[in-house]
Amino acid sequence: MADRLRVSDLARSAGISVQQIRTYADTGVLPPVERTAGGYRVFTGAHAEALAAARQLAAGHGWGTARLVLRAVHTGDPEAALAALDASHARLDRERGELAAVHDALKTFLTDHTTLPATGHRHLRIGQVARAVGVKPPVLRLWETRGLLRPDREPATGYRLYPRSEQIAAHVVALLRRGHHPLATIDAVLDELRATGSPERVLEELTHREQDLHRRSLHRLKASAALYAYLRYLGQAP
Repeated sequence: MADRLRVSDLARSAGISVQQIRTYADTGVLPPVERTAGGYRVFTGAHAEALAAARQLAAGHGWGTARLVLRAVHTGDPEAALAALDASHARLDRERGELAAVHDALKTFLTDHTTLPATGHRHLRIGQVARAVGVKPPVLRLWETRGLLRPDREPATGYRLYPRSEQIAAHVVALLRRGHHPLATIDAVLDELRATGSPERVLEELTHREQDLHRRSLHRLKASAALYAYLRYLGQAP
């Protein structure tokens, strides 16, 4: 067989171990492997092509999706392979939308937060916070139930007490709800604000995430190109 490859050469070309090559063969990441009369595996150029595609798919979509895609290809089900890729792209698209929503909500906060009234440093009860924010107390309880607010409790009475940080959080929620931002987006904004203490730092972090999203999107594009090339090699694509 002209294009027969030693497993060690295949492993070396990919910078992985011989055992990993065998695992890929056993789990369907590589096409079926024939064996010699002596029981030795016979690897060919087709396995080298599959391995190259696998590595690009893993870089773009992760090994879980790469395995799903290549198993489907090697069992003659290219539709399932494409469906797995579509699902991965859809997850990235949802992440992009969520990131954009948080970014927009935070920009709304940065534009309008200077109009928020000073809250002082003392703890306030729910009625006081509700009046300051411009909502009814049940609305604050709902936001608490959704995990947006985290008031303390007065030990003797169990009454809710809102420290300054939670008073500010209540104003943020009210502001963003008036802008029709969904609760999930507001929750993400509050988590970021609580983690950093600075909306400007949150914006910097969001910028880094957008750059990472762009990088991952390009990796997915390369993965799609690699899969198409492999399907053409197999005669499964025009």
